[in-house]
Amino acid sequence: MKTLYEKGQGQKKGKVTDRIKTFEDACKELGIDKIQMELIGLDSGDSESVESYIKLIIIAKALNEGWMPDWSDSNQYKYFPWFEHKSGFGLSYDGCDYWHASTSVGSRLCFKSSELAEYAGKQFGDIYNNYLSIK
Repeated sequence: MKTLYEKGQGQKKGKVTDRIKTFEDACKELGIDKIQMELIGLDSGDSESVESYIKLIIIAKALNEGWMPDWSDSNQYKYFPWFEHKSGFGLSYDGCDYWHASTSVGSRLCFKSSELAEYAGKQFGDIYNNYLSIK
């Protein structure tokens, strides 16, 4: 069974950060034609956060170009955007950090390089804000 990334792969050219500027670009990169999210029973704040998390998973898969973190390898760096919450202003991008762990379960939102983590944090800050903010 092919992964989402493998299904969307053809002859991709150029840097992934040049190809993926929007959520729709990430869907196209992975060969996702249509996404339908219907979250029943959640209030609007929770629903928006869950939808944003799903979008961020898709964006991370597309930007990582098939790379999957190996959570059993504590020597493999895993990067993620780092935000600072400023009262009244939501989240602002503040850099990136690496993370390593010796567990078999981990975040789906990590990246293979600090450059990709920084790009994701800046380019998709509004989606991260919807995911992380309490409304």
